[in-house]
Amino acid sequence: MSHPLPRTLFTGAAAAALIATATPAGAAGPTPQITAPPDKIVIELATVNGSGCREGTAEVAVAPDNTAFTVTYSDYLAQVGPGSPPTGFRKNCQLNLRVHVPSGFTYAIVQADYRGFAFLQPGAWGQEKANYYFQGMPQTTQRTHQFNGPLNDNWQATDRTEYADLVWAPCGEKRNFNINTELRVNAGTSNPQSATSFMTMDSTDASVSTLYHLAWQACPAPRPRPGQAPSGAAS
Repeated sequence: MSHPLPRTLFTGAAAAALIATATPAGAAGPTPQITAPPDKIVIELATVNGSGCREGTAEVAVAPDNTAFTVTYSDYLAQVGPGSPPTGFRKNCQLNLRVHVPSGFTYAIVQADYRGFAFLQPGAWGQEKANYYFQGMPQTTQRTHQFNGPLNDNWQATDRTEYADLVWAPCGEKRNFNINTELRVNAGTSNPQSATSFMTMDSTDASVSTLYHLAWQACPAPRPRPGQAPSGAAS
């Protein structure tokens, strides 16, 4: 079940340090490179759905310089071992975001950093998977990072996208942005009857979170319809 959470997550003057060099979807050609739109943007968390982010266990905050937003979790844990439920080996979370940007601009996710903690027995392994997409558009390729036991430490994984391959929000359209993540733990050659392995993506401290880096670009000017003079042309 999805849980409606109509709350503002990101508001303020956008100041993205990353400069986009690709052309947004629907563009006729190269557009001027910019660092950020000059006006305020707002991101709202519309819904949260998944076994890894039950209502009230996921929070979103803005980076101090407004170049990214972070997601932290308080109960995102996959595990196998004594007392673990049959479905405990896999947890997932889908975040649905409403992103309001100034007219004439578009954005993309250029990098995502995932962090957590893993305790994996020798022979066991854990995986972190993620992808994101705009509503009504094809999903991006799911990226997988595997961690092998023995492991008893913090883990980190980074997904980077080349500018030429960025997926931009369609210019002039309102499309919600979806983020899918998954944690999975497998006992492998370890004995799940006597040994526990687990992997978390939770906020045990301020450094454990998921960070999404934003890139911005100006949308191309609309093409005049047949018989219509270009904007600004003398009548």
